[in-house]
Amino acid sequence: MNADFGAPKELAGGLQQRRALYQPRLPPCLLGATVRAEYGDATTTIDPTCANVVAQAFPNTFGQPLVSFLADAGKPVDERPPIRVGVVFSGRQSPGGHNVVWGLHDAIKTYNSQSVLYGFIGGTQGLFANKTLEITDDVLASYKNQGGFDLLGRSIDQIRSTMQLNAAMTTCRSLNLDGLVIIGGVTSNSDAAQLAETLVQNNCKTKVVGVPVSLNGDLKNQFVETTVGFDTVCKVNSQLVSNVCLDAISAGKLILGEEVALSKLTLMEIVSKICDGVQARAELGKYHGVLVIPEGLIESIPEMYALIQEINILHNNNVPVAEMPLQLSPWAAALFQFLPPFIRRELLLHQESDNSAQLSQIDTEQLLAHLVEAEMIKRTKEGRYKGRKFSSVCHFFGYQARGSLPSNFDCDYAYTLGRISLHMVAAGLTGYMATVANLKDSVDQWRCAAATLTAMMSVKRHLRGPGAIPIGKPAIHPSPIDLKGKAYELLREKASSFLLDDFYRTPGGIQFEGPGSDAKPITLTIENQDYMGDIEILKDYLSKVRTILKPGCSREILKAAISSMASVTDVLTVMSHPLNAELPLYHFN
Repeated sequence: MNADFGAPKELAGGLQQRRALYQPRLPPCLLGATVRAEYGDATTTIDPTCANVVAQAFPNTFGQPLVSFLADAGKPVDERPPIRVGVVFSGRQSPGGHNVVWGLHDAIKTYNSQSVLYGFIGGTQGLFANKTLEITDDVLASYKNQGGFDLLGRSIDQIRSTMQLNAAMTTCRSLNLDGLVIIGGVTSNSDAAQLAETLVQNNCKTKVVGVPVSLNGDLKNQFVETTVGFDTVCKVNSQLVSNVCLDAISAGKLILGEEVALSKLTLMEIVSKICDGVQARAELGKYHGVLVIPEGLIESIPEMYALIQEINILHNNNVPVAEMPLQLSPWAAALFQFLPPFIRRELLLHQESDNSAQLSQIDTEQLLAHLVEAEMIKRTKEGRYKGRKFSSVCHFFGYQARGSLPSNFDCDYAYTLGRISLHMVAAGLTGYMATVANLKDSVDQWRCAAATLTAMMSVKRHLRGPGAIPIGKPAIHPSPIDLKGKAYELLREKASSFLLDDFYRTPGGIQFEGPGSDAKPITLTIENQDYMGDIEILKDYLSKVRTILKPGCSREILKAAISSMASVTDVLTVMSHPLNAELPLYHFN
């Protein structure tokens, strides 16, 4: 980790230098000197059955209204007092993070030139220790449109314990901060919600807002259409995978963790499916292929998930690593001993800061390659497979995209979110996340808003069925791939071609200029995710109903309205509280 954070750095090459000159595009509502906050209806939680639990945990910040930002003449700039804001990188490095800081800085200086932006050096540890760097034009010059988080760096992704919350509050008071912007993913924004609640409870004036920055793309819900960095990582990894496909003269087959979890496939069933694919291609004379495996696949396999949960419990109980295999349940111990030694060692690694397993350190691809090779040898001996000997080469694409130059989309999106963050603080919002809706369209069609963090929360359950009781602490949970969505539907339509045909293309590096420079992820372009727009449509319909049903309307119209509204209410009640919904199975320590 570079200790000299914030110092000017030399940009390595011409492309980096040219990217530094790119000026992000802004939605119309942010182009003027002033912005107006428009308040909507109060919010509930993403899972209404958890609303009471979330409300009890966040009594001061639960149920706050949605907020939209619109262009406005507003108060003259010279009448607005200076504002003091801090910013911290709390999540993993993701392309575009620097542009959030850039957008925040520019908005602060536009708000009042005497305003100050502090960056916390070394992530949350810098926040706890009050280790700051004042963000200026000179400091930002070499980091605009650049990848990584090296402007400020990062440490543990955690603001959770009483000691950590109190340290953060002490820093906010010491610097007399009006606002604190936390840049990160699922875990970081859950912690941002807790910090916001804590500061309100303790009469600390600092407003806490979150920004969705995560290359995993798993912080996605009705308010967040995608995260900063996801577009870039899709493009970088598409290039890497296509290079491997070209080298293998091959198609690419993708395994999705969500499919595995839904089908409840065991480890050996997955291995068998892979072997079937290898055998089917061999029968066509194709002794090459590429299999794409997600990092979290191992946690989607039922027996592996249960094993990992047992190990997590032992970690939380401070059981020494050397003694853990002896304290596993009999079935878990048997599975543990079945696995190759290198996987056993990786499963016992210490947990991440959010108490989850270090999935990036578990060589899932090596495990599958090991088991597939053993199965293919077995099939050869039994005469079921008569092709060439199976062999594999594994590649791990986990970190190559973190430091990549962000795509045009991520540059624009991140810069916009940074500017929204300032307007959130200026409006006195706390416990909110900066959001942008209608991302599938051009920037001039984007809608800027702020959504409450508690509205994105739910509580995991450990039982199935209508009697399931929420267990644990409310949090924003990673969003899985929607197996009913249009993107997945399109993937399934091509599944057979991906398996048997040499069906792939080589997109090359990220395009920053020309016809491909503004391409967006398919999940944005083919799915209708404009939640805020849909809310506006609903408001229009409700307004029309009120107009039609003014006192004095005919009895027939009134009766028709009552009947229709009763039906709509019944349908929405069932959809909001399904009696037979099967809830996901989780275990808690």
